[in-house]
Amino acid sequence: MTETTTPKIAADDPVLETAFGQEMVRQMRAIDAYGSTDNQSAAEILEPFVLTKEEKRELPIVGDPDEIVIARIQVFYNAIAALIEQECGRMAVPLVNLTHEGFGRVLITVGKLVVLDRSLRDVHRFGFPSLGKMKDEADKHLSIAIELVGEHSDVAGL
Repeated sequence: MTETTTPKIAADDPVLETAFGQEMVRQMRAIDAYGSTDNQSAAEILEPFVLTKEEKRELPIVGDPDEIVIARIQVFYNAIAALIEQECGRMAVPLVNLTHEGFGRVLITVGKLVVLDRSLRDVHRFGFPSLGKMKDEADKHLSIAIELVGEHSDVAGL
């Protein structure tokens, strides 16, 4: 007997058609050295980013992140950096620094300007309740970053 599970992301989810959704898929495929995502749909590729309340509850409160979770965090912030580049036409560089205990910081710089500075904790539990919530979070970071680049274009151009 096989167990069937309901997919967490619908194949026709509108987020998959957005620039953010497409960039997330592009970033996930970029880190796939063995081609394991070649035959997967966009919804299947992004499904690991969605953690239901039940799945989060099953994870320990304290835990060390594995390389797969760390890669997902890097993909998320790389996608935001790529969208910043598309919006402002300047190179955005993400830096993710994590300890083995799951604490750290993410910075995205444009020129000499820091457009995103975020502390991370409990990264072994990294995920979002839905694809829409993930996009909302990314949009929030993106709009702040674009606004900072506009306000401080002289620093962003260095």
